[in-house]
Amino acid sequence: MFRYLLIVRFALINVVSAGLLAGVYLQGWLDAVIKGDLIELSLVIVAVFSYGFLYCALRIGQTSGELDEIRNTDPGTGTPALTYLEKVRFTHDRESLRGVLRMRLGRRIAAVRHIANSLVFLGLIGTVIGFIIALSGVDPNRAADADNVAEMVATLISGMSVALNTTLVGAVLYVWLIVNYRLLASGTVDLLTETIERGDGG
Repeated sequence: MFRYLLIVRFALINVVSAGLLAGVYLQGWLDAVIKGDLIELSLVIVAVFSYGFLYCALRIGQTSGELDEIRNTDPGTGTPALTYLEKVRFTHDRESLRGVLRMRLGRRIAAVRHIANSLVFLGLIGTVIGFIIALSGVDPNRAADADNVAEMVATLISGMSVALNTTLVGAVLYVWLIVNYRLLASGTVDLLTETIERGDGG
């Protein structure tokens, strides 16, 4: 069976995603985001995404290695799956061991989902900040004066730019990270299934 299949899928998904992002950048469609007001909010979202992406990449590598070890070799020790295989030989209470294995593997990948969800919330916080900026410049008492209208419109546009840019950055990076999470979750389910099958057959 082909080794490192999970890593190959992960690499393929992210090469395509990075290629799409590069194409969007070269078309100039990201200029509004890069040159927008309060770019720091978007940079915070990118930093959180980067952390989640690296964490997911490490877990993909770990899960892929364990899958290969379960499928192709005589398992060693140390990982949750291999610990399960060691213990299952000496107990009749396999259902409890399966529950523990599910929890350990599930807890290992849950952080990626939480980080992905936080990207959406950070985008929404940016949206709220943008609306606050936009509305802070609106003063009905000054609207009758033509000299003040231009300043109010500029503040309104600036606030809307912040709101839309942070929402866009948060949503796009959420989708990118959640696709990787789904791949990791699928690999984890495969690892769980094959570990239990091997334990039951052993």
